[in-house]
Amino acid sequence: MPASSAPSWLSIATRRDVVRRAATYMLVVGTILISINHVPALIKGDVTAFRIFQILLTYCVPYAVTTFASTQAIRGELRKKAANN
Repeated sequence: MPASSAPSWLSIATRRDVVRRAATYMLVVGTILISINHVPALIKGDVTAFRIFQILLTYCVPYAVTTFASTQAIRGELRKKAANN
């Protein structure tokens, strides 16, 4: 597969299957991490703008990691297929 016909990183990262996988991991892993790191403060009522920012960032990290890993794996498989043809 010539480089010009290979899908871009962004086009792979925005594929439905990649987004769905990343969203699933975001919800599961993010919720677990928030439970570990923020529930005691939330129970005490310590809800600040910075804590909300931290919680949102906690969800973003597993989404980003899963998207990156999935996209790189798909690109690697496409390169292998192209090399074998």
